[in-house]
Amino acid sequence: MKSPPAVNDVEASVPGRGRINCGRIDMRIARDGKWFYHGTPIPRKDMVCLFASTLERRPDGSYWLITPAEEAEIEVDDVPFLAVELFVNGSGRDSVFSFRTNVDEMVTLDEQHPLRATHGGSDTPPYLLVRAAIEARLTRSVYYELVALGVEETVGEERLYGVWSSGIFFPLGRLDDLI
Repeated sequence: MKSPPAVNDVEASVPGRGRINCGRIDMRIARDGKWFYHGTPIPRKDMVCLFASTLERRPDGSYWLITPAEEAEIEVDDVPFLAVELFVNGSGRDSVFSFRTNVDEMVTLDEQHPLRATHGGSDTPPYLLVRAAIEARLTRSVYYELVALGVEETVGEERLYGVWSSGIFFPLGRLDDLI
């Protein structure tokens, strides 16, 4: 009697490492952080958090919900998450900034989770790396709270405005551009 193929043999022979590829499904994350399925908002936060926990971003920029059994591509208008709350421990160069996302993930601003400041003007919120290639946009209120805690620093020849967190200076913009 022939034994069944090893799991690794099956995974190697099927695209998606053994998962069923459902292709693109009618699920979308709007710019305001709301999740939609077939055009209808998903009202249960528990469901949104569950979906968010399976979200990955591929090198081509596409977003996928990945489970051990299935994978499906979804549409994301901007970025999948919003940073909706700011927490600060310490002060000055010893500060540690943490953010809560709209899906209740806590992210500390550090080397692994940097800010990406945009250059759309002084009122354009930056983005925070939540996990591998997945970002959260700071909500306007969180951004203004962060700006209020900022300091001036000279880095090289540039005068920058930003915040210190986890021993690293994170610029929010060039001071000359913000004045």
